[in-house]
Amino acid sequence: MVTLIIFIPVLTACLALLIPGKTLMKGVCLLGAIVTFALSSALWLGYGEEGNGNAADKMAALAKERMDEVPAEHRALVTSISDRDGGSSWISPQEELDLKSKGVFEHARDIRDFKLAQGVALAKGLEYIEYAPWISAFRINYFVGVDGLSIPLIWLTSLLGVLCLIYSWNIEKATKGYFTLFLMLITGLNGVFAALDFFLFYVFWEIVLLPMYFLIGIWGGPRRIYAALKFFIYTLVGSVLMLLAMLALYFNTDPYSFNLLTLMEVAPGFELTFQMYIFFALFIGFAIKVPVFPFHTWLPDAHVEAPTAASVVLAGVLLKMGGYGFFRFMYPLAPEAGTTKVCIMFIAILGVINIVYGALCALAQKDFKRLVAYSSISHMGYVLLGMAAMTSGGVNGAVLQMFNHGISSAMMFLLVGVVYDRAHHRDLNRFGGLGLQMPYYTGLATVGFFASLGLPALNGFISEALVFLGAYETELFPKVLVYISASGIVLTAGYILWTIQRVFFGSLNEKYRSFPDLNLREVLVLVPLGIMCIVYGVWPKFILDMLGGSIEIFLQMMPDSIRMAAGG
Repeated sequence: MVTLIIFIPVLTACLALLIPGKTLMKGVCLLGAIVTFALSSALWLGYGEEGNGNAADKMAALAKERMDEVPAEHRALVTSISDRDGGSSWISPQEELDLKSKGVFEHARDIRDFKLAQGVALAKGLEYIEYAPWISAFRINYFVGVDGLSIPLIWLTSLLGVLCLIYSWNIEKATKGYFTLFLMLITGLNGVFAALDFFLFYVFWEIVLLPMYFLIGIWGGPRRIYAALKFFIYTLVGSVLMLLAMLALYFNTDPYSFNLLTLMEVAPGFELTFQMYIFFALFIGFAIKVPVFPFHTWLPDAHVEAPTAASVVLAGVLLKMGGYGFFRFMYPLAPEAGTTKVCIMFIAILGVINIVYGALCALAQKDFKRLVAYSSISHMGYVLLGMAAMTSGGVNGAVLQMFNHGISSAMMFLLVGVVYDRAHHRDLNRFGGLGLQMPYYTGLATVGFFASLGLPALNGFISEALVFLGAYETELFPKVLVYISASGIVLTAGYILWTIQRVFFGSLNEKYRSFPDLNLREVLVLVPLGIMCIVYGVWPKFILDMLGGSIEIFLQMMPDSIRMAAGG
């Protein structure tokens, strides 16, 4: 099922290229996105049921299959060698030559790889596992699976894919290219959240880059080329650092492996200095995507120039690639380095800076879209703060914040797009009085704005509350950071309420008396997000139950001393 979710969009895009009519082509693309969303919903609902299997069982089955290929007279030798403890010392040069002479060295290496992968705590939490050899010469495999951390993001990607294609129905410029690029983007994003082979993850990570670059560069605003290039260069720099970290891990693991589970199992044995290099290379690569101060400057430009639907996916899902990378790759692959006092404090301070600085910048904006872009920077700061706390509440809040922000920020950018389509500008000081002229739009906008503000009973509240509770409980950084970050709540209320006042209250400009209220296309994309803001605010248990097991496993993979210091 995971493979279908990943590749149905790109297969639909290939089919769409062969369809001559615009309407039929759009319908086929939308159908492919709807099927993907239906499958991702089934994935969510079926997670945790018996019969899905898990990665530990799959690795055990693969080890058995590989052992069955070994001649009977050599199985005892292969078993004794592949079962040994130790990293690079698991096999001596003489034993390696002996195994090669018998033609079973590759078998022993693969079996050891699979057995190492079984040992990591995460292996039992991953379900819907699919595994197949891909580039055998370099031990690169098609290895995908999902858990409570990745399923909500895959589901959100698939949902936003459907909504964005509906919203983009009136695109006339190079329509076929636009829709096919969007479907390629969905494939890349779902692949990122499902990949369990580091090389495969990197391929999907890079696939995401190109469609977004072209969506901004071709269908964007007046400065679209500048914004697209800036986005490309920033992301590419992060990708290079991630590539170096990936290769360093590969060549320092024996047997060489890109298997994420194997790398997690051997990572605690690496020297602290090596872990530090890995940690900061991955941190910069993922921090650019979040984005974390001071790597954030590409985001406002990209949002302002991107078409509305591209901004929705950029804020709703692309930023979450960085947060997902923190939890799935950075900490598990450098646990000792990432949990040093210096690194914990460093990340906590950056989280506070993101929260406060992003909110202050949003408060100063006159461009509606740029304001929402800076609000995203502020809200993603809560992810860093909760992650640094290393408490159950803090980490649950951080991951939940990624999901909730994906909903509210997507809704906010769609709301900006609706009014831009009518006014053809985004200057907040030129609006006013739209509350009476567009009452349905105002009602939905109020839900989206207050969800972003963090009003109780809306989805933004519970994730931020969990972050603050978890950050206050921890002993890993001083509580003054929590007090400073709490000022972000006041600043957020300031720019949200001031924006509502400037757009919806006051006297109506005569030029806006002809503005129609929401049409059917806009209702179809805004209402589901508004409902989700309310549902996940009133009943967050549904998604917290999904996240709980995976977060517990994540914390188990951290050093005992850190969990005790954090109060976990």
